[in-house]
Formats: sequence, C-alpha cells, structure tokens
Amino acid sequence: MSNSIQPPKAKIIPKQLEKHGHIRTDNYYWLNERENPEVIEYLNQENEYYQQSTAHTKEFQTALFEEMKARIKEDDQSVPYFYNGYFYITRFEKGKDYPIYARKKENLNSPEEILFDCNEMAKGHAYFQMTGLSVSDDNQWIAFGIDTVSRRQYTIQIKNLVTNEILPTKIENTTGSSTWASDNQTLFYSRKDDVTLRSDKIYKHKLDSNPADDILVYHEKDETFDVSVFKSKSRKYILIQSDSTMTTEYRLLLASKPDGKFKVFQKRTRGLEYSVSHFEDHFYIITNKDEATNFKLMKTPEDKTSKDNWIDEIPHREDVLLEDIDIFRDYLVVSERSEGLNKIRIIHWKTNKEYYLPFNSETYSAYTTTNLDFDTEILRYSFQSLATPSSLVDFNMKTKEKTILKEQEVLGGTFDKNNYKEERIWATAIDGTKVPISMIYKKGMKKNGKNPLLLYAYGSYGVTMDCYFSTVRLSLLDRGFIYAIAHVRGGEDLGRQWYEDGKLLKKKNTFTDFIDCSKFVIAEKYTSTEHLYAEGGSAGGLLMGAILNMAPNLYNGVIAQVPFVDVVTTMLDDSIPLTTGEYDEWGNPNVKKYYNYMLSYSPYDNVVAQDYPNIYIATGLHDSQVQYWEPAKWIAKLRTLKTNDKQLYLDTNMEAGHGGASGRFESLKEIAKEFSFLLDLEGIKR
Repeated sequence: MSNSIQPPKAKIIPKQLEKHGHIRTDNYYWLNERENPEVIEYLNQENEYYQQSTAHTKEFQTALFEEMKARIKEDDQSVPYFYNGYFYITRFEKGKDYPIYARKKENLNSPEEILFDCNEMAKGHAYFQMTGLSVSDDNQWIAFGIDTVSRRQYTIQIKNLVTNEILPTKIENTTGSSTWASDNQTLFYSRKDDVTLRSDKIYKHKLDSNPADDILVYHEKDETFDVSVFKSKSRKYILIQSDSTMTTEYRLLLASKPDGKFKVFQKRTRGLEYSVSHFEDHFYIITNKDEATNFKLMKTPEDKTSKDNWIDEIPHREDVLLEDIDIFRDYLVVSERSEGLNKIRIIHWKTNKEYYLPFNSETYSAYTTTNLDFDTEILRYSFQSLATPSSLVDFNMKTKEKTILKEQEVLGGTFDKNNYKEERIWATAIDGTKVPISMIYKKGMKKNGKNPLLLYAYGSYGVTMDCYFSTVRLSLLDRGFIYAIAHVRGGEDLGRQWYEDGKLLKKKNTFTDFIDCSKFVIAEKYTSTEHLYAEGGSAGGLLMGAILNMAPNLYNGVIAQVPFVDVVTTMLDDSIPLTTGEYDEWGNPNVKKYYNYMLSYSPYDNVVAQDYPNIYIATGLHDSQVQYWEPAKWIAKLRTLKTNDKQLYLDTNMEAGHGGASGRFESLKEIAKEFSFLLDLEGIKR
C-alpha cells in the first residue's frame, strides 16, 4: 500500500453529553446529521480512501465474486409446498437477481401462475425487497410488502389473482406483513411509528376502501413492546402478539368475525413469556411460567385462556430448551435443544409413543420448515452441517421413511464434503464455564500455529449461532483457512440460562468468552496471533468493538459489519429505532448502574491510544437497525488515537441499509471485499 494515500480526518466539534452528573465529550457527534453535506462528504472520503488503498485487490475481488457466484445454481427453485389447494414455488432464473413467485393449482402438472416477477418490479431501484406474501382463503387476493430504500418500512399493496391487476391502494410505513380474515375482504396489518420505526399499531383494511379510512384495532403504547398480527395454523383465529424481551401478551379474534373485538388471551405479567398454537378445542402454550427457564409446553381449553387454567403437557427440564412445536392431526412435533444441538422429537397424540429423529454429527443444524397442513403424516424439515449442503426432507412420521426432496447443489464440480473435517471443541472461559466452538477446515490441516483462522460470533438477544453450510465459505477453506463459530454467552446455544448470563449486567461475559475462545485456538496451535481473524455483525459488531479495545494484540485482522458501537449515546436516544425495546437486553442507561456498566464496555467510549489490528468496517447509509453514524464516529476516533499504521477502513454502502445490498449476487460483492481483506493480510493473492 502506497503511503501517499492519506486517510481522511473528520472535523472535531466537541459536544458535551451529561448524565447522572457524569460528562462525556463526543468530538464526532455532528456526524449523525444525515442531511449535512459535510457528513456525506466525509463518508465519501472514507469510501475513496478504502477504494484507493485496496485498488491492488480489485481484480482478486472480481475473481472471488465470480468464483462464489459460479458455485450457485442460478436457475434454482424451492421445493413446492401445498397450501389451501395450491402448490407454491419460488424460483430464480439465470442471470437474474430477484425471485419469481408462482403457484400451481392442485397438482404440479397444472399450468404455472406467476404471482410476482421481482426482477421486473425491481427495475429502476438500487434496492428492492418483497416480503409478507399473504393469500386470502378464497385464493383470489394476495397482499405483499415492498421496500425500495432498505429502512424496513414496507408499503403493502394488494393484487387480484383473477384479473392479475395490482390495486391502486398503497398502505405506507408498515412491517410488510398482513393476514386475511375469513371473509376475504378484511386485511389486518401492522404499522410502524414514523420516527422510531417500532411496530406499534394494528389496523384493519377493507378491500376497495381508502387506507386513510383504515380502522385502528390495537395500539401498543408501551415503548418496550412491538406488535405483530397473524392467523393460527388452524385458520380459526387472528392473533395479535405484543412482545418485549421478557414479556408477551396475545389477543385473539375469530377469523370469521373480523369486525368483532379482540380478547386478551392472558394479560401481560412482567417476566411471563408465552406463545400459542391452536389445535381442535385447545390452545397449546410454550411458556416460562412457574420459573420454567428453559420453557415448557402447557395446554388450556379454547374458552378458558387465562394462565390459571393452563396445565402441563411437557414439563420443564433443566438441561433441555424447548424451542418450538408443530401440530399435526395425529402427531405433535417438538423442537428442542440440548448440549447446544437441535433435536426433533415426534410424539403420537393418542398412544403417547415418541422418538427422536437421528442426527449423527456435532456441527449441524436441523429444524422444521413449512408445515402448513394439519392433516398429514409428513413432516418437512431441513438439515445441514458445516460440511454438508442444506437438504430438505419429507419424513413420514408413521413409517419413518424419509425422502430427500432437494439437496443444495454446489456447482463447479470440485466440491466434495469428504475433503473437509468438522470438529466441536470446548474452550474454558475465565470463570470456568465451558464454551463450545464449532469449526471446519480442509483435511490434512496441521496444528502448527500457522493456519489462518476466522472466528465468528454474535452473542446477543438469545440468538443461537447454529452450524450452517455456506458455498461462499469454501473460498476461504480451499485457501487454507479454518472457519470457526464461538458459541458465546448471550446467545441461547446452551439453553436459556446461556442467554441470561450474557445480557444486562453480565454482558461482558460475551466479550470475555470470545477472547477466551481466541486464546484457546491459539494455545491448541490451530492458529497464532499473526493468523487469527475475528468477525461479527450488528450486535456481533459490538462484540468486535469490545474485543478490539480489550485484547487488540490477539488478532491480525477484524471485520465489523454494521457494528453497534456507540452503546451509551444510542441507548439514551429513545427516538432511534429499536432503543426502547432494547432496555431488557442492555439495560436502561437512564438508571445509573446500567449507565455505568454500559460505559465500561461501549466500544466507542473506550477507544484508547494503543496499537490496533487491521480493521475493515462495513455499514449502510440507510440502516435502520444500527445507524451509519455509529461506525463513522468510531472510525474517526480510532484514526485519531491508534498508535500504529495498520489498515483501517470504513466502507459505506450509500444506497443500502442493515442487510446490505438486496440482489442475490450483489451481496456476494460485499463478501468478496471482506474475503479479499483477509486473504490480502495473509499474502494470498489468488
């Protein structure tokens, strides 16, 4: 890299921020003025610096992009699923970025009816996302949501499937999801707050009416809750779910009586979480009631929904997390997790006989998929591992026969899963806790400390990092990288307590777990500090920011995608999307003990004068989850304080948001940038 390229310097305009009698000085607070031309200019300067500094990797980036794209089947389609008289199919055509949604009536030999060709609809938009397809019971109407900005503010529209005409009606600023009542005339949907983007209102829309006349059926006034609306699998009920980190509340209405009044299922009680499924004349409830930390299954009669009437169906277990259920006419399917691994348990309603699906791996994920039909013996589930491409399986719960409907194809002819080794190892954290690490590498790897290793983690919101197969990852594995996932606390990988031990005033466990996993793979000679890399996005980007301050000498390079790094300022600003709903995750900094604890780890507040490793930061100007100014302020401060000349890049997508580019292949260009950053640091040129 030529030294003649000078990194940009952001203007310093000190702003004093005072809370609880404590004063912080933020030199770059001004960068959150999205409309300020100087802010846009600074982001463009950082982009220009990144482009110039990595110009020597441009050809390699293009080659990586083509290599990754070549493994993907371009003319691909989903396995059809059957619902209410139709088979539904999503397919991609060669050379096109977006899906085509179609259906066939009654059998797969029927003529195809195209619902939407998103390639046509995306023309003229730098970003395009469709979500929330919802078909009326009479199969005549379909509602759908469109976002062309990437702020996750969807406009709902309705299409007549008989005439193929899209109605002029446009319902703005929604989550994109909606559900039809049984009259095929009434559509329930959720709308967002204009400023915070919190989903806070449920409306009722009548066909052919003006959205301005839509009726508000529920307003969630508590800022720590979000709301959504959906129909039960039995199609009998419309359900409104109010949800916060620690508390749930449902309301229900007969789908056949859309103008009736929603009734509370069980009123909210702080700390009581529950979800409901309807079957015959009962509701089945997954809940943490009675201190069931790992959740249990209860049931209650249809007409007696308050918690005094709930009785245990599957009791609580200390070592098994109950994650989900699928209900069929003859079978109950339970999705569980024990020792960090997915288990699928099948129970016959009448005989109570049960068994588990057999999986013989330690680095896999398996989960039930689209099971919309009650009256069937077939369970559809998906299986994959770090080395095994994703497969979709139809399993006959009566005969135990399984049919693999589709296995993800890896094109190019060179992939053989037998060339790779999967492993699960356990690191010991500073407090003695054992933390699992899942990894994959090419067979023949020698433990000599010379292998490049990319360690990935997330570690927040109880999100579990299951092992999944990735065709793009092969571009690192085939060049000698080890890829590893650290299942740190803050996720729910080892049960609910694993999450509880990595949030609020225990959040630092997430960071120290990752550091201890890093030390472990070095001690075990999988890699060394010269060859260890770390990656995380969003709340995982917070993790990256924290480890950079706490243990910068462990890593040669760090990738932070859309990183949440300005924790204190963001959590004090309740106008920012997500903030108030997150108090149960991070704490409310308006309370002094949470303010002090956040301040002790917030990456932006803890940047100090020290050597930092090579860092690549990616963000999007329109990000609604983590605002662009967090990484922008962070890099400005890092540039001023870091004491070495290692690489430091901010790459802002000026047209996208939290999920990055929207096209199927555009996103590969972003991965190619990340990979070229890593491979360049390893001196791997091709």
